[in-house]
Amino acid sequence: MHIGELARRTGLTVKTVRYYSDLGLVPEAERTLSGYRRYDASALVRLEFVRTLRDLGLDLATVRQVLERHTDLPRIAAAHADALDAQIRVLKVQRAALRALARREPTPKEVERMNRIAQATADERRRLLDEFLDSLFEGVDIDPAHETQAREFQQRLRSVSADLPDDPTDEQIDAWIELADLIRDPEFRAKLREMGRRSFGTGSAGPPADSMRLANLVTEKVGPAYEAGIDPASDAATPIVSELVAAWAAASGRADDAAYRRELRDNIEASIEPRAERYWQLLATINGWPPIPSRTHLWQWYVDALR
Repeated sequence: MHIGELARRTGLTVKTVRYYSDLGLVPEAERTLSGYRRYDASALVRLEFVRTLRDLGLDLATVRQVLERHTDLPRIAAAHADALDAQIRVLKVQRAALRALARREPTPKEVERMNRIAQATADERRRLLDEFLDSLFEGVDIDPAHETQAREFQQRLRSVSADLPDDPTDEQIDAWIELADLIRDPEFRAKLREMGRRSFGTGSAGPPADSMRLANLVTEKVGPAYEAGIDPASDAATPIVSELVAAWAAASGRADDAAYRRELRDNIEASIEPRAERYWQLLATINGWPPIPSRTHLWQWYVDALR
């Protein structure tokens, strides 16, 4: 085909096709006796590939390197398919970002932030999460008595990634955009640092042993009471609270008295953070885990009952 036909099929200008051809990115099949360029089907495939790579933001030097590694047509076609997959993933995230913006009245700053989130690569997403996790203990002096627990807690946090799958659903993309917005929030970070200070900082009592079992016990005991509509200030709540406090006191090596109950109430109340729960729910969506139900209301019932 002549250069005009090649340009028409690819949607590029003749000038651009000629420029790419002169650079050797799209080799000519032959030239006519009059000097007109002629191209075959492989040139069409290569040119489509070059256009896709350019749309993905690659410079021409990098495009040349990619083409040199994939010299024959099947390899170029396969590489083009991979590049289109990457482009589709980027477009999906951009679409989700636009939908998120359409649901609010964004300020110019919010639009800019959302655009940065949508454009983030997988490496940039990992760096964003790592930077967030690094910030959680900034300025927190860990009590030597709680160093092991603090280290194990940090390891649990870092063991969970927020990598979108190769073919993410709209729900997963929406979750990533919400998560990226959440972990950038300085107020959220400050609240988590304060929670870390209360749990592991110098002079703190430290989290109770077997804290996961105690958390599950709250769900087990408070859940039915909440569903039954039991008032946390009523007499019906007393045995539930007594059982929970007894378990907490035993795990902490403390006596169940009025002073301990006040301390327990204050510590739990300070650790109630719906955004922290939302953080894990979003990670569950991104990673394809079963949904994590909300339990913040159960902890609030427990605090109200203690009060």
